[in-house]
Amino acid sequence: MATQYRRSNPLALALLSLLWEREMHPYEMATTLRERHKDESVKLNWGTLYTVVESLAKHGLIEAVEAERDGRRPERTRYRLAATGLTELNDWLRELISVPHKEYPRFEAGVSLLGILPPEEAEQLLTQRADTLAEHADGLRAVMAMLREQGLPALAWIELEYRVTMIEAEQRWVRGVAESIRENTIEGADWWRDWHARGARPGQLPPFGPTTDVQSEVD
Repeated sequence: MATQYRRSNPLALALLSLLWEREMHPYEMATTLRERHKDESVKLNWGTLYTVVESLAKHGLIEAVEAERDGRRPERTRYRLAATGLTELNDWLRELISVPHKEYPRFEAGVSLLGILPPEEAEQLLTQRADTLAEHADGLRAVMAMLREQGLPALAWIELEYRVTMIEAEQRWVRGVAESIRENTIEGADWWRDWHARGARPGQLPPFGPTTDVQSEVD
């Protein structure tokens, strides 16, 4: 009896979508994802792929059709999408598209602790990140141009367009923060620099901003 599938791995969704098109064996699934540059939006490696295939089969979302052999190569089991898999594919997609979900990117975690680094180093690292983001965006634009030249419509690589848009937005923000640190205009700049100049910790210095005796004002 199939149990409810835990929607935690985007690779599983990608595999369901491939089997929605036609029957495939795992090796063909991997090569198809790479040919379509879906590995830009889905983390892909051989070990994980076979594990996900087994999990989808265990939950009754895909079914083994037959094993095929090519020369002396090991047999490859072909799979097809089960009726329950089609329902899961559609429901999962509807949820992903319509319901915002809080994610926890590594960069956001790093930014939340930016003040631990000296301002000069933070500015340099942010500038380095912005430059890397620009290179990544240029690479994705080249892929998009290649896919367009091959006659594929934008719908076939819409996730790349989304990724470039997100990268450009992050790049603008990162460069803006780096510039504000460099020009000493970021709010709390003097406090930040004083904190590091003293070799102190935030709790060992007066709080940011002017201190006020609230009780005296009330009196």
